[in-house]
Amino acid sequence: MNYKIKEEYSTKTTKKIKSSYHTILSQIGEDPKREGLVKTPERAAKAMQFLTQGYNQDPVEIMRSAIFVEDYNEMVLVKNIEVYSMCEHHMLPFFGKAHVAYIPQGKIVGLSKIPRIVDVFARRLQVQERLTQEILHCVNDALNPMGVAVVIEAAHMCMMMRGVQKQNSTTTSSAFVGTFEQAETRAEFLNLISSNLR
Repeated sequence: MNYKIKEEYSTKTTKKIKSSYHTILSQIGEDPKREGLVKTPERAAKAMQFLTQGYNQDPVEIMRSAIFVEDYNEMVLVKNIEVYSMCEHHMLPFFGKAHVAYIPQGKIVGLSKIPRIVDVFARRLQVQERLTQEILHCVNDALNPMGVAVVIEAAHMCMMMRGVQKQNSTTTSSAFVGTFEQAETRAEFLNLISSNLR
């Protein structure tokens, strides 16, 4: 196989995080020098930087880089956006799907920008409730639409692997602003995200 994934990391930051993971391995009773773990601290350091890269990205700028004037005032929905984030309480993953809709008011955004801002906010230490609100406010602030709706459905490893250990539980969070606060518009949105339109 002749391929390479290009990822860039701060050498200084990687070195510091690597040292911390080396200490953690020792503290839990492992031998950081054994064959299977020799490169683990560096791998983990790079993984942590990747999983938290959202701190170094500006979601509003991402949105504003592809805003277009358009006379369209019906619902725009991007659904089933994969979400991978880290719970800030236990630093364990949670993952699932986000559904984001807005009703334009003279401006639309390139569709790829919505999943991108979902990723920016998800690539930070998070709680699902705040993640939902941050996505909503970003879309609302960048576009000034008639309304925005966000629903996230996720499974949390902090509930599945430890604590209550409920493997089949999922959490749904929602946030609505503007026209989506009206029952009819909200019902249309909820119906669309639950349908299997192709």
